[in-house]
Amino acid sequence: MTSLCCRENDKLTSICSEEKDHFNQLASSWWNINGSQRILHKMNLLRMDFIQDTISSNLKLNEGVESVEEEVYIPPYDLSLLPNEVSGAIKLEQILKKRQLYNKLSLRALDVGCGGGILSESLARLPIIKAVTGIDLSNEVLEVAKIHSKLDPLIVDKIDYKLMAIEDLPLTEKYEIITIFEMLEHVTYPAAVLKNVLEHVEIGGWVFLSTINRDFISWFTTIFMGEHILKIVPVGTHTLEKYINQKEIVSWFNENADNFEIKDSKGCIYLPFQGWSFTNCPDLGNYFMAIQRVK
Repeated sequence: MTSLCCRENDKLTSICSEEKDHFNQLASSWWNINGSQRILHKMNLLRMDFIQDTISSNLKLNEGVESVEEEVYIPPYDLSLLPNEVSGAIKLEQILKKRQLYNKLSLRALDVGCGGGILSESLARLPIIKAVTGIDLSNEVLEVAKIHSKLDPLIVDKIDYKLMAIEDLPLTEKYEIITIFEMLEHVTYPAAVLKNVLEHVEIGGWVFLSTINRDFISWFTTIFMGEHILKIVPVGTHTLEKYINQKEIVSWFNENADNFEIKDSKGCIYLPFQGWSFTNCPDLGNYFMAIQRVK
């Protein structure tokens, strides 16, 4: 599986000089929602929904409860079997407990390949996020990220941007959330990036990633239509050979990450004049994945 190979003695998040120049050229327009990065701004809405929904839906309602009286009732059968008033009361109790647990969260996030900070800023605005570290290898886009974060006094002290590769991050730094969105398809050795990312995840923490399947549909939508016809993104943004099939990511985790479980995987598609939406097929086109460290 050549797309997930790696070699020693190379920067794991390295990109070719042409790609680096390409992203440097995009720096000045990174925060123009109608510019070259508009598709990322639209996708960011889906990213945030995916992250928040995943964390919320995986909260353990009765973890740490000391008495049966304090437990939230979770019936071992379909709630539709109960009268509406009873099932409604049970659902409400679960919703309120989940909201209570969610609001108590105080998480540290690492945004790998943060670019100009679109996702980093959105994460920093969540009340459950204590601090965000964004790392990237392009000094130009990091400067854009730093300048833009200063426009919002509510987040400027929550975000720390660093010019570094993931393998240069001290092993003592651990996070409850690590994001790798739209990044793996641009690096030379994605498997090595994943390996280093996992070393920084706290037990119970999450890795959220998105990338693109290596198939005809992906080429047609992201390169032919997206770059050459609709010009949604600049020509040269994507390289088909660097795309990674969802099944390859699953296989890599099964073989290399015993402490992690893939909790969710969703396809997503961009529709002109509508934006991004999820699909039920993660094996075609773009996809998101949520992976949790369970031990």
